[in-house]
Amino acid sequence: MKKYLYNLILLLAVLPFLNGCGAARSVYAPEENMSARMGSAPVQTGKSYVIGFYNLENLFDTVHDDGKNDYEYLPDGANQWTETKYQKKLSNMAQVIAAMKQDNGAWHTVLGVSEIENRHVLEDLVADPQIADANFQIVHYDGPDTRGVDVALLYKPDQFTYLDSESIPFDFNSQAITFSSMTQEDKDSFRTRDVLMVHGLIDGEHFAIYVAHLPSRRGAKSGDLRSRGGEIIYQHAMQMMQKYPGIKCVVMGDMNDNPTDPSLAEFLHGKETIDEVGQADFFSPFLSMLKNGYGSLAYQGEWNIYDCILVNNSLAHPEAGTLGIIPITNQKFYGRIFAKPFMTQQSGQYKNTPFRTSSNGSFIGGYSDHYPTYIVIKK
Repeated sequence: MKKYLYNLILLLAVLPFLNGCGAARSVYAPEENMSARMGSAPVQTGKSYVIGFYNLENLFDTVHDDGKNDYEYLPDGANQWTETKYQKKLSNMAQVIAAMKQDNGAWHTVLGVSEIENRHVLEDLVADPQIADANFQIVHYDGPDTRGVDVALLYKPDQFTYLDSESIPFDFNSQAITFSSMTQEDKDSFRTRDVLMVHGLIDGEHFAIYVAHLPSRRGAKSGDLRSRGGEIIYQHAMQMMQKYPGIKCVVMGDMNDNPTDPSLAEFLHGKETIDEVGQADFFSPFLSMLKNGYGSLAYQGEWNIYDCILVNNSLAHPEAGTLGIIPITNQKFYGRIFAKPFMTQQSGQYKNTPFRTSSNGSFIGGYSDHYPTYIVIKK
């Protein structure tokens, strides 16, 4: 009997450790005050890295940039964009980034951002006292968008070793898309954001990080434009995979499309489950989340996930001992939509949707009309 009790006690003592040694590569804890739509937060165990994206919703400074239509974000512009409002906006964006660090126990290794006016606003953002300790470095190119909004990447130099980068322009050189609703004049005058590609190392492994803000949903022709954006990213990623065999590719951004739309599901070869992912495919973790009622932004009462992150086969099916994507939401989903009560409208017509900067032309001091999204990778 004593031997039996001893063995039982020993078994109970080691069970917590055995539970952590199976196929799952992270541990979870419920997130307080969160709706089921947003999921739960991971508790970091072992050496893992957070890779995310955040649409900062019109992060403009108060000074005009030559050649850009940024007049509404000047002190005498339509939004009466004063220094006080600009500083509040910076503080709010930094607050969200710091809150994600608090939840994860670590800063983002890389954080893609969109709707930023220039490098200056990023320099002001990373210097904010709430996130200055992260020592985020910046990769940014001035792009051709007429409003002057660009994409960029923030990275921690002690976790991500920058090697090179490229600003990939939009073009109409597609054999699969005809753009039948556009005239040549339409094509010649069209301007949109470039796609940013940053090549670097995480834990000694090659990564290509793509940050995109695909063309907006304006008119019937815009779907073809986003499909071409997905095709451009896919073709470039295939070239990187040929040049650097085994490279880990991450595609992120405000796609202005759900993961079920052609730009992501067809032209980026986004698959819903890891088992479906082949050598030339991408795993699209937010696709199943969308089908399960999750959302990163709300429009006309409907939740969407435009803020997508996809990973290639090397991250979906990592070789032994290398970095791979892990589940982080409710112990089954591989992505997370980060939404806290302070980032969410608490009353009124837009209750329970993202608490944005402005509403109906008035500054309301919120954060963004999008929630940030992220994934976690780990060996």
